[in-house]
Amino acid sequence: MVDSTEPSAGPRADEAVPGFDLSRFKLIGQGAEARVWEGSYLDVPAIMKQRFSKKYRHAILDKKITQSRLKQEVRSIVRARKLGVPTPVLYYVEQETNSIYMEKVEGMSVKAALQSRALDEQGLHALLREIGRQVALLHDGGLIHGDLTTSNMLLRSPENKLVLIDFGLSYNNTLAEDKAVDLYVLERAFTSAHSALGNLFDDVLASYRQHSRLWCPTLNKFAEVRMRGRKRTMVG
Repeated sequence: MVDSTEPSAGPRADEAVPGFDLSRFKLIGQGAEARVWEGSYLDVPAIMKQRFSKKYRHAILDKKITQSRLKQEVRSIVRARKLGVPTPVLYYVEQETNSIYMEKVEGMSVKAALQSRALDEQGLHALLREIGRQVALLHDGGLIHGDLTTSNMLLRSPENKLVLIDFGLSYNNTLAEDKAVDLYVLERAFTSAHSALGNLFDDVLASYRQHSRLWCPTLNKFAEVRMRGRKRTMVG
């Protein structure tokens, strides 16, 4: 998930991007790889994600890497939807500016909803089960999200339907180890941001086990990844 922190390796927010009209969009966030803008596409509210070049890389190599990651992100969004996982609708991909135009999902992030206690107990447990179900669909389909956090999950208003976003680090893989790391990243997101609400991740994991056809090797690896993570924490 991108944030408003401006990394030193990236260009300034007001730096011109060839072929990109800044006047139509408002910058709402930036991460290490891309900026996120809010505006409209064909008069429809939209989000535009634009990957920027890295000045420290050779220009030809940088272009190749940037466009490869752009294509992978687009393919992952399309693949996730085919697997039955809700994502923002893609409107247009502009390779010249390394930009993806997509639907603006109205609602709040799962992180914000949990921190503000916006859900009642029934709604909370339904959400946790749905998170586990959607991650299981991704993994059984051979897709690793790469950045599973509650910031990268939205609740679409007004029905509070879960939508996964930010597939910028996603890739295709069927290895149990990679799925386990995906789950571990999500567990750390819950323990670091939502520990005051109790062990919410247990419900997510139970739902994952219920909905995944390949849960056994993945959860066995998850136990190993979790143990390695705890050892690193203890050592410092």
